[in-house]
Amino acid sequence: MYIPKVAIVGRPNVGKSSLFNWLIGQRISIVDSIAGVTRDRVTFLLDLNPESDEPQYIELIDTGGIGIVDEDNLSEHIEEQINIALHTSDLILFVVDSRSGLVPLDEVVAEKLRRLDSPVLLVANKSDNERDEKNANEFQRFGWDVIIVSAKQKRGRVNLTEIIRETLTTNNLLGENNKDIAEPIMKLAIVGRRNVGKSTFINTLMNEDRVITADLPGTTRDSIDVRFEMDGKTFVAIDTPGFIRRKGIKNDLQFYSTNRAEKSIHRADVILMFFEACSQIQTIEIQLLNFIKEEMKPCIFVVNKWDTMVGQMPTERWAEYIRDTFSDLRYVPIAFITGKTGKNIKMMLNHAQMLFNQSRQRISTAHLNKLVTAALDNNPPPLYHFRKPKVYYTSQVTIAPPTIVLFSNMPDAFSPQYQRYLINFLRDELPFAEVPIRLIIRRREGTEKLK
Repeated sequence: MYIPKVAIVGRPNVGKSSLFNWLIGQRISIVDSIAGVTRDRVTFLLDLNPESDEPQYIELIDTGGIGIVDEDNLSEHIEEQINIALHTSDLILFVVDSRSGLVPLDEVVAEKLRRLDSPVLLVANKSDNERDEKNANEFQRFGWDVIIVSAKQKRGRVNLTEIIRETLTTNNLLGENNKDIAEPIMKLAIVGRRNVGKSTFINTLMNEDRVITADLPGTTRDSIDVRFEMDGKTFVAIDTPGFIRRKGIKNDLQFYSTNRAEKSIHRADVILMFFEACSQIQTIEIQLLNFIKEEMKPCIFVVNKWDTMVGQMPTERWAEYIRDTFSDLRYVPIAFITGKTGKNIKMMLNHAQMLFNQSRQRISTAHLNKLVTAALDNNPPPLYHFRKPKVYYTSQVTIAPPTIVLFSNMPDAFSPQYQRYLINFLRDELPFAEVPIRLIIRRREGTEKLK
């Protein structure tokens, strides 16, 4: 099924990322007054008919500023990502700044777009008032009709989306074949500290230079959703910026990057937590794992760049190192991969699907009550204020994570240590062997006891 691609392009600081976020109704691309914040292609599957039973999807693409001089000498990489977007897109949104008016770099962008076969829509952003709208008229000299919008003031969205729809329909790119798009089976967040090979892994997964990679820490700034297929199923991999310790954040850009990465963990189904095989586990990775634990997400510990350690260290030794460091996460599986070559990636992704399925299992109330009875018989809870705690009833109330509620006359009697015992007992007996289990103990003055 073909999904038309619509790329947002223009010189730096014309509001491309603001326009992108405004059109999709979410804050995905980082917006900052500093020019050159966006480096990679940030994409989103946008429904042009959100209130209709017949959706019409496009892949909206945010790009870096054409002509940017990157502070980290990544200008060539950024231009390459922009050129890929330009030459693979079906429609170009050429964004200009009404407030600043026409500048020489706009001329450079316009000349670049004239050489393309794709249709171009000239979007005059920052048209916040009548004066700005008058300024926008000078862009007519480029030969395209000017579409007046303001992402900040939320002006012109309906008109712009309608023109996008009409243009794509006229070019036979938005039709019946666009209505039955497959929903992703699973969303994978790729997380870790800086420079552990997350973006290289994504590029190997896609078999293309989908995101910029460099030895420079902090190359990735946005969280980037990448759709891919495996065995006929659709998935989404989310490349995230490298995490920084909170006290190490020095500017708004680093703050928003870390914030986006945390949100990616929240919306993901399974987390791939990357470590670098040739480096020791660092404090930031411990802090990151604490956040993943709070979110109760299924996780795989991914030891990347394992090719650098072949013959130097057995996998069992590294696995035990992780187990000792994260002793309360001994149920989390470990994968040893080489993201650059693709070694063991397919096996790891299959395991991620297993975790995804585990987290969505439901257990009957009768079976749960039987297991909890066995756990209590095997190791009864200690007396609490000289009284014996009673358990009346147990039930699974939700999935992802599997959440089990235990009703008792004395919830305070169940210490954290005893709750860990119950969780581990259930983990051994239920199909939740490798995923987090949430246990909630509530007070109930019942008459019918479980035991």
